Parts: sequence; structure tokens; C-alpha cells
Amino acid sequence: MINFGHETEELEFKKTTGELHDAVIDMAAILNKHERGTLYFGVWPNGDVKGFQIVESTLRDVSRTVYESIRPQIYPQVEKITIDGRDIIEVKFDGSNRPYSAYGKYYLRVADESREMNPEELKSMMLEGALSEKWEQRETEYTIKDVDTEALKAFFEKATACGRLPSDSFDEERLLSKLGLIKNGKLNQAGNVLFGKNGPVVLKLAVFASDEKLTFLDINRLENNVFRLVDDAISYVNRNIRWRAEIKGLLREEIPEIPQNALREIIINSFAHAQYGAASQHEIDIHPGKVVIYNPGEFPAMLTPEDFATQNLASILRNELIAKTLYLCHDIESFGSGFKRVYSSCTEAGVKCGYEKMAYGFSFIFFRNIPNTSQVNSNTQISPTDSFTPSEAKVYELLKQQPNLTREELAGKIGKTVKTVQRALDGLRNKQRIIRVGTSKRGYWEVR
Repeated sequence: MINFGHETEELEFKKTTGELHDAVIDMAAILNKHERGTLYFGVWPNGDVKGFQIVESTLRDVSRTVYESIRPQIYPQVEKITIDGRDIIEVKFDGSNRPYSAYGKYYLRVADESREMNPEELKSMMLEGALSEKWEQRETEYTIKDVDTEALKAFFEKATACGRLPSDSFDEERLLSKLGLIKNGKLNQAGNVLFGKNGPVVLKLAVFASDEKLTFLDINRLENNVFRLVDDAISYVNRNIRWRAEIKGLLREEIPEIPQNALREIIINSFAHAQYGAASQHEIDIHPGKVVIYNPGEFPAMLTPEDFATQNLASILRNELIAKTLYLCHDIESFGSGFKRVYSSCTEAGVKCGYEKMAYGFSFIFFRNIPNTSQVNSNTQISPTDSFTPSEAKVYELLKQQPNLTREELAGKIGKTVKTVQRALDGLRNKQRIIRVGTSKRGYWEVR
């Protein structure tokens, strides 16, 4: 009987594809240690070639499982070979985009075994730049002509004003070179993502009728650079959440239901720590009960946002050039402290927040405090909905789902003029079915 010898840090044996789950973990561990390796199905731990029955779909199943379960994705070479009349599967794999995860966790090869990495090992590997630096510094086809000059100048003015960038005359190429975003006249990936004018980053924005992603009331898809999309994202959320007005002394202050510094921190964090690529898309979903900000980048498997909020952990930078550029213009306050500020602000404002870790990304969730519209003065006579005019009925239903809509937006949705909408609003107010809360610019309609 043919014997393959002993397992090593780059060689692993499995009896059959019934051990495919463990095989995927071993591949990720080997990639994190050596960036390449070989695994055989049909070979016993002692190296004996036993073989097993291989049907037509077996190779496809192995290839698909590896592709779907390891992140960043790899493309293994899967082949059936016959040795001494016995069929086995040979899987050769390689990749230089460490760290790799399997089923959302990170592993490291030690001798002939695979063990889960601890936070310090993962931090060390990521700080080496094995994942981010190679991608960020990769040259693109774009030149200085493809730079969004207005965005770059706005960054320059913010960075010099806050003192994190020396005050100097504005020079595009010199500034980009100083930031490490251009070389030999070509933007690298980080430079293009931050300041490119060719729409390098995709942001999807939507308002949904319920807390499930079923019926949407509004949807947008933006393609722009990170510097522009940060403000676009914040503006979109602010237009679709509730604001209230408080009188403090002689001043009127408008207060949003989600703290602005926490919202901005999470949105910037999403762009700074995303895993960019051809298929990556950022997403913000606004539901009646929550605002979900999705980042196409996995959160470290053994850590949570609470860990960063409650412990003095150093930031783990996936995209060092992008993060440092955002830090220079004060979009990032200081590395590793973002979640502390978010949780502190939310606690102070009485806003609950949470998160969801997924195989392909990470979502941070702000839970909305839905106003109690069921408590009505017992002496108040509420008109029945059958007393509504057709326009009032349409406006009423829209405001129940999206209370921040303006007159112009309502007019567009029901296909009527602004004057018709105003008459409908006046009618609903007279019938005591809606009440304006807050200011005309920042307020919302409380629907009864």
C-alpha cells in the first residue's frame, strides 16, 4: 500500500469528504501560516492511501464549499487522481491575502494541527499589512486627472484646520504623494477609493415599511468616493429619522433621535474598515424600529464592539492608508476609541444599539424609539378614516410609514401638487389625525 508519509504544516490528510468542514478549517490555518498547501481526501492520518468512492458531483461540492466558506475567497485546484487503483482527491490552494477565516473564525497551523488564533495573533497579522497594504497600494489605471479635486481640497482644508496636516499651499499631486495615495503618476486603490471621481464605491440607501426588508418606501444607489459618500450617508439618515426641538434658555435646539457623533462614527468606521473589491457594497437600511449600517468587511471573529467599548484595545486596521487619511481630517477621532464614544453617546441619549456579525460583513444597529401615538386625550374625538378625502387617505398612509416626508416628497409620491398636499395635511390636522413634532425642517408628523 502506498504511504504519503506524515502530515506537516503544509500537508493535511482526510479520510473522506465527510470531513470537509474540518478540511476547510485546516486550509485557512495553513494559508495563514504558509500561504499555500495541499490537502488529500482518501488518505488516512498515518499517510496510507485508502481511497473512497467519488461521484461526479463530489469535486464540485468540495470546490464550492471551499469558495463559500473561506474569506477572503480563494480558488482551489481540486482534482481526482488514482493511485494504485484507489481514487483520492487532491486539493491545492494558495493565497497571499492573510488573514483568512473559515466559517467566520481565524485559525493558525501549528505542526500538523489547526487551532483558533487569539486576538493578539490576529492583531499582529493584520498590522503587518498582509491583507490591507497589498490591496491599498495596488496601482490602478487612474491618474491625477481622475481625482475629485473639490473633495481633495475639502479634505485638505479640514486637515489643516484641525492641525493634523501642516498648513501649506494646496497642490494635488504633492498632497496625494504625501498621503501615500499616488506613485509614478498613478493612483493606488486607496487613493481611488478615497478621492476618485469614477464612482469607485457603491452605497445603497433604503427606507422600508417594516422592520423586515420586504416593502421599501424609498431606495437609492450612489456611486462615488468615500469622502463624498460619508456626507451623503449622514444626510440621508438625518432626512429620514425624527427630530425634536427643545428650548434651552433663549435658544431653540434641534435634537435627533440618533446622536450625531455616534451616527457619524459608525458610518465612517464602515468605510474605513470595509473589505473593498469588485462586488463590495455598503448599505444603510432605515426601518420603523431601527437603522442598520452594513459594512462589507468581517469583524474580527473573537472580538465584539463591546470589547472595544469596554477595554483599551488597539484598533485593528484593515485599510491603513484609508483610515489614516480619514484620521488626518478629523473624521476619525483616534484609533481604537470609536466604539467607546458610540456606546457612551447612545447610553447618554437613551438609545439602544447592537450589532450582527455575518459571514460576509458586519452590521451596526441603532434601535429607534418609536413615539407612542396611541395615547389620546379621552375628550378628543378622533375622526374615522372613512371621512378622509382621497388625497388625505394617501397622505395619511404614507406618513404612517414614513413620518419625515416633506410636502414636496408627498406630492411626488401621490402624483399631486404641493398645494393639494398642503390641503390634505391641513385637513388631517383639523381632524386631529396628525400632529407636527419639532421644526418644519427637522421635525416629523406624529400619526394617530
